[in-house]
Amino acid sequence: MSVGILFPGQGSQTVGMGADLFDARDDLLGDRADEILGFSLRSLCLDGPEEDLTRTEHAQPALFALSYALWDMAGRERGLVAHGAAGHSLGEYTALAAAGVFGFDAGLGLVAARGRAMGRAAELEASGMAVLIGAGRDSAEEVCGARRELGGSLQVANVNAPGQIVVAGGRDDLSWLAANATEFGIRRVVPLNVAGAFHSSFMAPAQADLTAALKATTLAEPRIPVWSNTTARRHRSGEMESILSRQLVEPVLFSDSLLDMAAAGIDIFVHVGPGDVTAGLARRTVDRATVLAISGIDDIGSAMEAVVSIGQP
Repeated sequence: MSVGILFPGQGSQTVGMGADLFDARDDLLGDRADEILGFSLRSLCLDGPEEDLTRTEHAQPALFALSYALWDMAGRERGLVAHGAAGHSLGEYTALAAAGVFGFDAGLGLVAARGRAMGRAAELEASGMAVLIGAGRDSAEEVCGARRELGGSLQVANVNAPGQIVVAGGRDDLSWLAANATEFGIRRVVPLNVAGAFHSSFMAPAQADLTAALKATTLAEPRIPVWSNTTARRHRSGEMESILSRQLVEPVLFSDSLLDMAAAGIDIFVHVGPGDVTAGLARRTVDRATVLAISGIDDIGSAMEAVVSIGQP
């Protein structure tokens, strides 16, 4: 029995999230976090408004902080043992922190810098993302290639699970996609409410600032394997900085990461953090895996019981 922990990315934020955590983990989420961020994390998460919370520079550190605090309670305090970790986009940083690559303070500062850089890049050109319903990877690549042959910039951005591919591009690219998707066997195109074309070439202007922030952060060897969004393989010594920089402009290969984790022996996947998105992706991707979700403090006990019961002969 091996447990893999999964952490959510941007898009899982909701006003009111972490209501159970702020009093329980004031040591992390109170003045300590506010001094690093320069704003009240509690007020942002509990009161919003939603448009402020969903801003890239706010959502990313908020999700990192809450997910880390929740894992710290499940792991360090309650004894849930993880044998591997991964996260979706931003969640990869939480996974690295959970594996001891950097501490809470350094990780929160790094994620905040990443969010600011991505927010600035998104403001340079009108762009966005969309989910392709009923599309496989081949059809997604085909429709993106067809648009690029016409001079566009449509790109595959997330390979999340079977039948769930996300593409990114400029506003004209997305308009063309909506009008032409059915010709490529795609049933429906659903625009995402995001600030820009993340995990595509539109994020290239953010790479220099992120690289500088990474160079200023001490990156230790992970205590447990952490799977990269970019390579869908375990992070290797000496490559982490460059891989994390590439993550901004290359697709998130989350389903491939989950399959590689399963091939390495991970048979229990536990989502840790607001929402349950990564749990849903694991259920759709990995056959016969046990999938659990710890979205709040009250979920820790039941998850621990489930893991223990599975491990009993």
